Amino acid sequence: MFIKQLSVFLENREGRLEDVLQVLKDNEVNIISLSLADTEKFGILRMLVNKPEAANGALKRNGFSSKLTDVLAIKISHRVGMLQELLESICEEHINIEYMYALSTGKDDASMVLKTSNLDFAEKTLRAKGVEIVTPEEIADIQV
Repeated sequence: MFIKQLSVFLENREGRLEDVLQVLKDNEVNIISLSLADTEKFGILRMLVNKPEAANGALKRNGFSSKLTDVLAIKISHRVGMLQELLESICEEHINIEYMYALSTGKDDASMVLKTSNLDFAEKTLRAKGVEIVTPEEIADIQV
């Protein structure tokens, strides 16, 4: 089961991130996790939020370039080497990991957000290894 990630293309200039966050605040959108990658001229803000469709619509109405993308969120135990073992199983299946970032669920286990070249196959591979997949409902229920 995939989660909708909200991605926002931002000019790399003062105040632009604050503008995005204000739109989300004004629309009562809770940010669960985020990743910000930048270059000299632009950045990509990737977020998991409690109301992805509403957030995307609000940002577009306010002049931001945003889109929703399917990603996979997995739960992993806090054990040395666990992430490497899971990523190795994905790589063995020749699935490319395009990017990933941490997700805090407030529980004992850690979680990671993954974007891969083949989400369906990545999910199947991870489930076969006994990995628990985070659901969209769980993301919407996270209170941070």
